[in-house]
Amino acid sequence: MHKRNLLLPALLPFFVLVVCASFCRAEQFVLFDTTFTFTKEQADNAKPSPSHYYVRGPMMNEARPKDWTAPVDYRNGTAHVRLEVIEKPAGSEATTWSVCYIPNKGQNHGYGCFNTDVYKEKGVYEKDVPMTQFWQNGDIVWSEGVKEMHLVIKDNSGGKGHAHKRPDHEKFFPTKVRMTVVQVSAGAKYDPKLVPNLSPAVEKK
Repeated sequence: MHKRNLLLPALLPFFVLVVCASFCRAEQFVLFDTTFTFTKEQADNAKPSPSHYYVRGPMMNEARPKDWTAPVDYRNGTAHVRLEVIEKPAGSEATTWSVCYIPNKGQNHGYGCFNTDVYKEKGVYEKDVPMTQFWQNGDIVWSEGVKEMHLVIKDNSGGKGHAHKRPDHEKFFPTKVRMTVVQVSAGAKYDPKLVPNLSPAVEKK
């Protein structure tokens, strides 16, 4: 018994390492990862709302949790959005996308949105968005999960600056982007190594 007691302090770091490997890893999942070309004609004819690109059905991660509050708390975590602008018209016009959560069950307005960074050129733009701070985040019943996502291309004038309404719409269309949204649980940090196939982008037909 005495020898076993002497071994415990030496083995303690090993036990801590094993426990941390099991429980200290980042809790995250890819909500969607889509690459698409968006033309003025497509923006005009998007249903039910122009300038909207709809991420639905198999485009969403079918393994996403039904409850975003438990057992893992994603509702109080962050969304990591990675926007890869592959093609953009010349002119360096300021552009952004609203990324809107459409829940299985809503309240009040029934949905909520955050914006990507404003960009003027091709490239990769990434940001972390607290899930409790974006527009109308409280209008979603997070325990009932998310049904689909709406991506809305806009200028830099504010919430109603839909790009298809601009008289100089040729500065926005056509464009090709890849957008990846990763949900990260409360207290965890986004880990890009856990996201498969971030490059190169492959367009989904």
